[in-house]
Amino acid sequence: MNIFKKKSLCAALAGIGALGAAGAAQAVNLNPDGLGQVLIYPYYTTRADPAGNAYNSLLSVVNTTASVKAVKVRFLEGKNSTEVLDFNLFLSPKDVWTAGILPMGGGAGVVTNDASCTIPAIPAGGKAFVNFAYQNDGAGATLDRTTEGYVEIIEMASFADDSKTAANVTHVNSVPPGCDKQTDALALSEALPPGLVDTDGRSGIFGGMTLINVNSGSDYTEDAVALDNFSDTSLYSAAGSILPNLTQSSPPVSVTNANGFVFTSAWVSGTADPVSAVLMHDHIMNEFVLDPGTNSGTDWVVTMPTKRFYVGLGTGTPATLFQRNFNKTAGACDDVTLAIYDREENTTSTPIDFSPPPPSQTNALCWEANVVTFNNSNVLGSANVANIPTTFDNGWLDIGFANTAPIHTLMSTDTITTDIFAFFTEGAATYVGLPVVGFAVQSFANGAITVGDQTVLSNYGGNFAQKGTRLISPEAGFPSPGAAAAKSMRTR
Repeated sequence: MNIFKKKSLCAALAGIGALGAAGAAQAVNLNPDGLGQVLIYPYYTTRADPAGNAYNSLLSVVNTTASVKAVKVRFLEGKNSTEVLDFNLFLSPKDVWTAGILPMGGGAGVVTNDASCTIPAIPAGGKAFVNFAYQNDGAGATLDRTTEGYVEIIEMASFADDSKTAANVTHVNSVPPGCDKQTDALALSEALPPGLVDTDGRSGIFGGMTLINVNSGSDYTEDAVALDNFSDTSLYSAAGSILPNLTQSSPPVSVTNANGFVFTSAWVSGTADPVSAVLMHDHIMNEFVLDPGTNSGTDWVVTMPTKRFYVGLGTGTPATLFQRNFNKTAGACDDVTLAIYDREENTTSTPIDFSPPPPSQTNALCWEANVVTFNNSNVLGSANVANIPTTFDNGWLDIGFANTAPIHTLMSTDTITTDIFAFFTEGAATYVGLPVVGFAVQSFANGAITVGDQTVLSNYGGNFAQKGTRLISPEAGFPSPGAAAAKSMRTR
């Protein structure tokens, strides 16, 4: 057994080539420990729940490293992932930055009391989100669209300890001494690739979001999805620039674990394909609770953070991956399959359908940040909602992303597939599904609890990360991972 492992490893190292060398040193991947260079917060909202109580969304980001970092903070509305605000944020070593997304000026906006430097500075009263970037997409031009969406934070650069930028933005007695002196030009002249000066071995940044509804007495939390090894070059861009974005992974290589195999894939440079690959699932699954005794409700957040890089405005089909372009109020719909079960394995005798049906007239998710609700419980009060009617009080749902190439598929330019027994490098691989992130929230209300001699309302909430499966297939004529592993087992 040891001899086989040594021979396999030697063969792997000898044959790894340019793709393998790049993948071994730098390839974007989904970090299971939550640390990375890119953070995707699946959902923010300031909308009101069915009782009229509004949410606030409280965001945090933590720099776990011993170096100063500059990150781009970007807020995107949920229909078409149109940017509604961004700015540059400087995090000193071990720093935490916090902010609130609140109702503001007919839409939403960001407020913060944090001392960390930003370019431009955020006014004391907060900064309202803007709507001019989506004025012409036909899906609504008002500020109301800014009240739900998602957030990206992309690490742009690190800075040496003796740099002027580090001196300006590093906290001294809890306050950075030189925010007013810090400029984009200075930062650009001193920017180093992310991670270059990190000496403590940490992966980077992490963060989370709390969706709090004070008047209803509930809150739900979400962890940011962390992408590690996103770029080995400085991505510093001035405030006001739409860059960096998720098409700038460098090198354009992804590493994905799926079904006991590691797929290291090369992609066309300048595309969102490497990030899409690590987020791809062919099915997502989670539970729902609708118990009438606790007036329970369930919502799922299903966000597609790279969709905007594939779909255009108008009718027709994009060149790859997604099914339809963004067609005004119809959105950009991707057909899905739905399978629902109660807790005793019962399922419906006929296929379940969204109600009302989406514009595609089939079960479909049509927005970039979608909310799937059950029996119109609409816990989060979303306007980007798809409802599933069911007679089950509780159970679980499987959403599948049906595919007919090139719809819901990506093909790499090359892929190395490895497992404990085999190493093989021939050809490309097809990734099936859609790039999604998200979570489920469940609400419970109980008005019959007695404390002392008083009956009090008690609200509870829970949240759960989405589960899913991955389907990655080698090209035709290339041995499947299972077959290769079985062959290796037979020849040991």
